[in-house]
Amino acid sequence: MVLLVWLHVLAAVAWIGGAIFLSLVLVPVLRREAFASQKAVLIRTTALRFRAVVWVSIATLLLTGPMLLHQRGIPIADPARWPTILSVKLSLVAILLLFTVTHDLILGPRVGRILQIPAESRTSSDHTIVAWSPWVARSSLLLALAVLMAAVVLVRT
Repeated sequence: MVLLVWLHVLAAVAWIGGAIFLSLVLVPVLRREAFASQKAVLIRTTALRFRAVVWVSIATLLLTGPMLLHQRGIPIADPARWPTILSVKLSLVAILLLFTVTHDLILGPRVGRILQIPAESRTSSDHTIVAWSPWVARSSLLLALAVLMAAVVLVRT
């Protein structure tokens, strides 16, 4: 049980901690003029590396979560008997996974292709996608923090 909890928490820490680092440390530093010429390649390289961490974390969380619920005697196959906070947490997780898939597999690659096009040749749709893509990532971070809060409440009930 302790190993399962440790793996679950480690996966959450890796995902959320990495997202906080990217949002609050790396991206602001790369916005400085000194990094202007390297910004795109550094963000892309870091994001691709972090993507692997995120998906390993997701797999770990999806594997250990049901096992932890089973250990606590919460019937996985009977949502009617779940504590309300578990239903909230899993709903947030579903939305977070949707955002993550959208960002990593659709928007990210699309933005990468758009950024290869000279700015003056981009369509208004291209500009909109580039502008909104970071907001999907920021929203994912907020959702992840909400999932973390729900997890804390769940273990305290």
